[in-house]
Amino acid sequence: MLSTFQYPKFEYIRPPEIAEGREGHYPVVIVGAGPVGLAAAIDLARQGQRVLLLDNDDTVSIGSRGVCYAKRTLEVLDRLGCAEEMVQKGVSWNVGRTFFREEEVFNFNLCPEPDHHRPGMINLQQYYLEDDLIKRARQLPNLEIRFRNTVIGVTQRDDCATLRVETADGAYTLHADWLIVADGARSPIRTMLGLDIDGKIFMDRFLIADVVMKADFPTERWFWFDPPFHRNQSVLLHRQADNVFRIDFQLGWNVDPEEEKKPENVIPRIKSMLGDDREFELEWVSVYTFQCRRMNRFNHGRVLFVGDSAHQVSPFGARGANSGIQDTDNLVWKLKLVMDGKAPATLLDTYSEERCYAADENIMNSTRSTDFITPKSAVSKTFRNAVLGLAENHAFARALVNSGRLSVPSFLADSSLNTADSEVFAGNMIPGAPLDDAPIQTTEGTQWLLGAVGNRFQLLHYIPDASALDAATARALRSLIDAPIAVEAIVVAERGTAPAGLATLIDAKGRVRERYDLREGTSYLVRPDQHVAARWRTLDVAQVRVAVARATCNA
Repeated sequence: MLSTFQYPKFEYIRPPEIAEGREGHYPVVIVGAGPVGLAAAIDLARQGQRVLLLDNDDTVSIGSRGVCYAKRTLEVLDRLGCAEEMVQKGVSWNVGRTFFREEEVFNFNLCPEPDHHRPGMINLQQYYLEDDLIKRARQLPNLEIRFRNTVIGVTQRDDCATLRVETADGAYTLHADWLIVADGARSPIRTMLGLDIDGKIFMDRFLIADVVMKADFPTERWFWFDPPFHRNQSVLLHRQADNVFRIDFQLGWNVDPEEEKKPENVIPRIKSMLGDDREFELEWVSVYTFQCRRMNRFNHGRVLFVGDSAHQVSPFGARGANSGIQDTDNLVWKLKLVMDGKAPATLLDTYSEERCYAADENIMNSTRSTDFITPKSAVSKTFRNAVLGLAENHAFARALVNSGRLSVPSFLADSSLNTADSEVFAGNMIPGAPLDDAPIQTTEGTQWLLGAVGNRFQLLHYIPDASALDAATARALRSLIDAPIAVEAIVVAERGTAPAGLATLIDAKGRVRERYDLREGTSYLVRPDQHVAARWRTLDVAQVRVAVARATCNA
């Protein structure tokens, strides 16, 4: 009855540096082959960059761990070429329900609008995510992965970082033009470099139980405050692949984690929740504590921190792996421009600027959720319970219920890379916003807007009839490709075909026009990570070039 997943054992191969008695040099070395490190490595390698990825283990994560992957993360993974397998294997959901004792008091829908490609969230055990990412990584010839290679020392100069790496065959030295650190919350490399990380540790413990059973529970997120089967505490339930259910039980601080993990203590909790007649098996059990903290900055010379090595949040809201993968999405296009000599190294300062902002947003939401879920005083708990009691019948109280604000992408409205609006627009697609998806028609059939944009700078130009685009505008749009940082122009229209040399996207259902407040002549400049860089009501090639320069620190 246990999960069908078979844990792989990745082969250790003697490094050539040891075999040949030499030091190695790579343009990019990434440390940590979890979801975040793998995402960074794949993104760089598929753009033609040579990458070495090191990990001290030889398999994927044990247990479900990070289980919820948000719509925005799936959209990033789509561009990396590996989201579809995960969506097919995972459990898609949009609806979450919150219960107080025995009554439902609140529910939400992560994707209330129609016509989006990906769901609000999927549930998938982390071992499947990592396995899919490793399979994708192995399709890329310029990406090398070394398992059971442990970094034991890091130093850096102005032009490179130097790593000392320990293996079963001894130690060797690597030099990296750039080092991306994805080695987790305890980050040995962060410690080696003497870098601080500041924040708050929460005095509470939670038990995770991965339970294999057959049950017809809806594919929804269920969260209980003070349920009859676990009084004065909270419980969270998620359905995962292979009939595995993830159950999180709040335990309080003054418990013995090792005792709580023993089957004789876990099984009675689960039976109290599910009933004595429900057959189940335990697949994995763990007890966790959590913290909300981040580094003061994420780039330090030639060393770049991503994911948990740079910032940590509580698990409520699924903001850990999701924010880490979005870190890499922000970083890689900037690093590639710097490595290609098309942007100054100061562009990497904006990686820290933008992702520190996102981390602060995640920490704020995560802390608020944690304070609501685990009140720190009798007064706080009385207030919390009063809110829950009122929420069933009063809308004002429902707005205060917080069982974990779920992961959403950051709107980088104050980024120094944005060009401010000079005209009036309606809607959410402001400079700095992540693009909304919408269905489109191309010569290849029905597709999605986010499948047609990303990985490079692009300009979306709207005209109702693409065939009516005048010759001068067509020339102006085509000219954008002829620059050190090329901009691909794409015509968005309701009908027709743009002149030769310009791609056409047909807004089949009018969702692009609706979500982007398009009028004839409206143009959106889109960054490689699918954030809006600038927008105008009329096309001016000179303004587009200025905005590209601003978005790449070349202004």
